[in-house]
Amino acid sequence: MRTSNEREMNQLCDVMQRAGKMVLQIRKDGFRTEHKYNDDPLTTADLEANRILKEYLTKKFPDYGWLSEETCDQPERLAKRHVWIVDPIDGTKELVNGIPEFAISVALVQDGHPVVAAVHNPATGELFAAVRGQGFRPNGEINPGRYRTGNRPVILASRTEVAKGRFKSFEGHAEIQAVGSIAYKLALLAAGRADATVSLEPKNEWDIAAGVLLVEESGGTVTDIDGMPFIFNRPNTLVNGVVAARAGAYNRIQTLIKECLAENRGENATREIFRDRS
Repeated sequence: MRTSNEREMNQLCDVMQRAGKMVLQIRKDGFRTEHKYNDDPLTTADLEANRILKEYLTKKFPDYGWLSEETCDQPERLAKRHVWIVDPIDGTKELVNGIPEFAISVALVQDGHPVVAAVHNPATGELFAAVRGQGFRPNGEINPGRYRTGNRPVILASRTEVAKGRFKSFEGHAEIQAVGSIAYKLALLAAGRADATVSLEPKNEWDIAAGVLLVEESGGTVTDIDGMPFIFNRPNTLVNGVVAARAGAYNRIQTLIKECLAENRGENATREIFRDRS
């Protein structure tokens, strides 16, 4: 039986794997790297993946809007009911440094909510996908995920945030594992390889839109740091951090965050992190 978004799902998975093969070929042949205004790296692999995805998806679905990290933003997307939200390579630093923790991340958003999503790690061959109301599909198979259990929760965190000491107060309370791409971390969480993933710093919509649906369709919960749900395709693409947890673990993780941050920074710890963001 066909679902209302089956065509989008099939087309998306096909083009993502094609883009992934191209990324691997560019990585093998060698790529050029430059840096953006915020010093984040940008490679020819990012640009080529973006080109492949944009050409294919906008041709197949010409009425849908487009928002990508590597495409100049167009305000016309805000009037669209359906919008592709794309990060051609999330975790470019990992790609540049030869760490297999980068991913292509794409979500189709309808009325502000992701309804189709896929995260593909070309380096490992993993493809995680989901359709709203149809379940989480690691490598195409519907599977609710098998979550880890234990006294200390396993939290996947940004390698950069860990290096900055953002998670030092969590030591002794949780097992912190540093992983690259936030999209990949959310996919791993959905697949049951951790109890939570947390980002204490701002992210962009394209970083998390696909991962949010993957976690939700696996039975988990995703919000910003303040516990607010995400609405996508907004004029300002920045979001207020991420807290994602497996089924039944969200309240425990949110309490742990508040307690650990307050331990070193006072009652307003969570808010203080964002005071100087641009």
